[in-house]
Amino acid sequence: MSAIAWTAAGSLVAWLWLLLGQGFFWRTDVRLPPRTEPAVWPDVCVVVPARDEAEMLPASLPSLLAQDYPGRAEVILVDDGSTDGTGELARALAQRHGGLPLTVDSPGEPPAGWTGKLWAVRHGIGLARARGPEYLLLTDADIAHAPDSLRALVAAARTGGFDVVSQMARLRVESRWERLVVPAFVYFFAQLYPFRRIGRKGARTSAAAGGCVLLRTEAAERARIPDAIRHAVIDDVALARTVRSIGGHLWLGLAERVDSVRPYPRLHDLWRMVARSAYAQLRHSPLLLAGTVAGLAVVYLVPPVALVVGAAGGGTAAAVLGGSAWLVMTGTYVPMLRYYRQPLWLAPLLPFTAFVYLLMTVDSAVQHYRGRGAAWKGRTYARPGAVPDEG
Repeated sequence: MSAIAWTAAGSLVAWLWLLLGQGFFWRTDVRLPPRTEPAVWPDVCVVVPARDEAEMLPASLPSLLAQDYPGRAEVILVDDGSTDGTGELARALAQRHGGLPLTVDSPGEPPAGWTGKLWAVRHGIGLARARGPEYLLLTDADIAHAPDSLRALVAAARTGGFDVVSQMARLRVESRWERLVVPAFVYFFAQLYPFRRIGRKGARTSAAAGGCVLLRTEAAERARIPDAIRHAVIDDVALARTVRSIGGHLWLGLAERVDSVRPYPRLHDLWRMVARSAYAQLRHSPLLLAGTVAGLAVVYLVPPVALVVGAAGGGTAAAVLGGSAWLVMTGTYVPMLRYYRQPLWLAPLLPFTAFVYLLMTVDSAVQHYRGRGAAWKGRTYARPGAVPDEG
């Protein structure tokens, strides 16, 4: 066989292993586990870090204030140095909509060694602990919750004995680029962190989705959250790994009624979202970057190239092996497209999307070595701390 045929064969083997040996990552049926409502509902504080979120709050904050929760609950919004009136708008929305009590406070600028979001979370958790809640719901200012979201999260945590219950919010998919990039973002995340493995006690795989994390207060105190992860850019994964390190029990799955309202209409918007943390995910390692680029090329780009080159040049083996690998790849992507209610003709385009992600990852590394690091909401973290190692 030719070199391209052998490479396509390697890609096919990789896809067969991903299909069967990577925790069935491609399945989208990991939703909130069976739960029983407790006889006495525990107290909960909802902590919302917000920086320049005036545009998002009207679609997200009222959904938190309107939570149908049988126990005592309140919302703490931490205004992280906003310049667009985020805090004032939050108070106005609370007066207009009523519902759960709302506290708005600001921690000031983060000291050296802290990311802005985690400094805001620390301030919010400090305010919450004075109320003595059993659980903390950490949720972003661009996340809208169904009225029974908090109720379902707490019931699942109590029933399963989980220290962390996290849902991957359904991201917005409306523009052309959102349709092409967003479902793949969640697909790649699940491939790295198979949800089924995360829910097993004692598993090494640990992750959470930062937009919606219900955290047992006692576990947060033992794990020193967020102080222990104060410089992590990928704070949700860092949080999960730290809670796991103290023997905590985690659960992560796809949301049914928790949605992100933040739009990413242009490729530039999506590029910034991914590139700001992609190299941090690789622990700023040139070796891991090279391996990732090579892996993406072999697994995602070789199959269509082998099919086209083999078909054009009479290389039957290359065409068959490349086409088979592409077929398996396409099949694993179909469930995610269905979850996002997108047309299935997007599934064969996954190699193109993977190539875009490859470029985003390389750009993330370039920005890091230019000293720009992770930039978000007017702050730049030149050398953010790496996520703690598993185990």
